[in-house]
Amino acid sequence: MRMKREPVTALPTISASAIDVAPIRYVDRTLDNGLRVILAPDRRVPAVAINIAYRVGGKDDPPHRSGFAHLFEHLMFKGTARTAPETIDRLTEDVGGYNNAFTSEDITNYYEVIPSNHLERLLWAEADRLAALDVNAQNFATEREVVIGEYDQRILAEPYGMLDELINREAFAVHPYRRGVIGSPAELNAASLEDVVAFHTTYYRPDNAVLVVAGDLDVDETLGWIGRYFGKIGTPATPIPRVRVVEPEQTAQRTYEYRAPNVPLAALEQAYHIPAASHPDAAALDVLETLLGYGRSSRLYASLVYDRQLATSAYASADLREQPGLFSVRFTCARGVALADARAALEIELERVSTLPPGDAELERVRTQIASSVVRSHQTNNGIALMLVRATTERGDPEVVNGDLARYLAVTPDDVQRVARTYLRTANRTVVEYLPA
Repeated sequence: MRMKREPVTALPTISASAIDVAPIRYVDRTLDNGLRVILAPDRRVPAVAINIAYRVGGKDDPPHRSGFAHLFEHLMFKGTARTAPETIDRLTEDVGGYNNAFTSEDITNYYEVIPSNHLERLLWAEADRLAALDVNAQNFATEREVVIGEYDQRILAEPYGMLDELINREAFAVHPYRRGVIGSPAELNAASLEDVVAFHTTYYRPDNAVLVVAGDLDVDETLGWIGRYFGKIGTPATPIPRVRVVEPEQTAQRTYEYRAPNVPLAALEQAYHIPAASHPDAAALDVLETLLGYGRSSRLYASLVYDRQLATSAYASADLREQPGLFSVRFTCARGVALADARAALEIELERVSTLPPGDAELERVRTQIASSVVRSHQTNNGIALMLVRATTERGDPEVVNGDLARYLAVTPDDVQRVARTYLRTANRTVVEYLPA
């Protein structure tokens, strides 16, 4: 599922302006069959990370068949015409590496981290499961139950697991982002094997994939292997369906109340429409997220949780996607606190950030948190590979990763106030009150 940064609870003592990262050097090629290949060599450690992202996520699920993209996150590990199920696990874990996958609203990404002398073998395995995945009735039935079990565990059983699902559903009126990612059990149960095979044929093709390899590699040798194993995979002549729906501007606040028997304390989430990850305001929105609700030093935590003890948790999230996403603020009430009282405190903080620019010292703290996160992303081969994948698929250009730190450091107090006033407007928000039954 979507990966988010972990909250920072201890701040570095150095200034953000003193933090620097070397640019990521990479080679960018596109094969004749449309596969985009990005190689980022770094010979310091004898390990390598492979990420292959297919540009198919929750928003691309067929109508009334939510969860198909997520389903293939599981099915892709079930073997091919030439290999047994879990072959990828054996090729990675048995040599001291690891692998996994995640599905977001926009992509499904598969990754392996292995000793670099096993790189050719894993490139062959990734090409094999692209070209010859065994999508049969038994695998479909088994993995459908796994996905439904995940829905039961993560959405139904978790006390607040349904809240983000409800926010997506209510905040988007027409855009398929409203379906979320994990999938509806009813729609998955209604799907046929033919539906699933057709979905796989539509989206799992070389011209819909971005392959990134980062770490201990020789560029010419790696390009040769990729050409040998991926280059012979054909590309269908049919065009790839793309989501063209444009969410209409929201002109009035929408408020919904939901109740559930496993909700111990009242919670509230407010979501505001924001532009796509490629928009010039994206960096300022990330700064606003950190200022308001990222970690214990953030305004929402300091005010609602620590100082006034109205909430047990409070945070903000700038969910920047390939297409326009959501900026959310959320809290869970402390025991005995009325939802209206906690919400009034939240409104004070939202009004404050919209009317007064942050001070230089506070903004420097926020910049340092973000700069530290950027540095950590550069510290592993898989972190670099994932940055390149997301930059290419969500923002259209891998090179933007080399300008991110400068963009964050260039955000001014006036920029923060401006994006707060632009997007955190009452008419632009959807409110979900989530209450005990």
